[in-house]
Amino acid sequence: MTITDELSTASLPQGEPLLEASGVTMRFGGLLAVNNVNLSVHQGEILGLIGPNGAGKTTFFNCLTGLYKPTGGQVRFAGQPLAPKPRAVVRAGMARTFQNIRLFGNMSALENVMVGRYCRTTSGAITSILRGPKYRREENETREKAQELLDFVGLGRVSEHLARNLPYGDQRRLEIARALATDPKLILLDEPTAGMNPQETRQASDLIFKIRDSGLSVVVIEHDMRFIFNLCDRVLCLVRGEALIEGTPTEVQSDPRVIEAYIGTGAEDEDDERPQDGEA
Repeated sequence: MTITDELSTASLPQGEPLLEASGVTMRFGGLLAVNNVNLSVHQGEILGLIGPNGAGKTTFFNCLTGLYKPTGGQVRFAGQPLAPKPRAVVRAGMARTFQNIRLFGNMSALENVMVGRYCRTTSGAITSILRGPKYRREENETREKAQELLDFVGLGRVSEHLARNLPYGDQRRLEIARALATDPKLILLDEPTAGMNPQETRQASDLIFKIRDSGLSVVVIEHDMRFIFNLCDRVLCLVRGEALIEGTPTEVQSDPRVIEAYIGTGAEDEDDERPQDGEA
């Protein structure tokens, strides 16, 4: 069985979203960070989430993946309500990466991916301590799976290198491999190309397409508009915690409200340059 076969997910009833967020709202005291946002993701789809800094994108991601318990709304995955607990989210089939790299720097690339795989092992504490037959079998399977995933993301040659010694772009790919080790049906990537050079960005795009072609769904937060519009099937734009527009890349990038949200209208600058009363 190939890695693509192993990553594929069973088909859902036709037309039913894999992930569906309805009216998700998140308050921090008097601050309304996310306000009544709806989102649906279908099997095999790449969806982009964009918006200016402070738009609520990562907060919304945290609501979807159980790091935050939304103050309103509901998240459903594969047709079932999803408990706002990270472990339950991972077990259900959702994985994510973070805006800031969160690797175990003093562990090898292979060991980092193995960590992601342990959520699917079943050896108990006693078996693990005594290193019984079941533990040894699962450990070997976990190691083999981790190596396959490193090969899948293009890091097979550096499996024994310490994570902290890898180039920045390779560390980003290693995080994706670790997320894939959880056997997800959907993977959420928070700014996967942040800090990358153009070559690394192209490699990241190719990898995301490869993940999608394996049968997974992908949701991506990204500030690189060229990257996101060339990558995604649909794009959702958030502004001040609210959904501004959702549509195809062509529809979103041509919407005047999106342009205004990112670069402004220039009206304020014109007001600043206009002579005030008493000025020549």
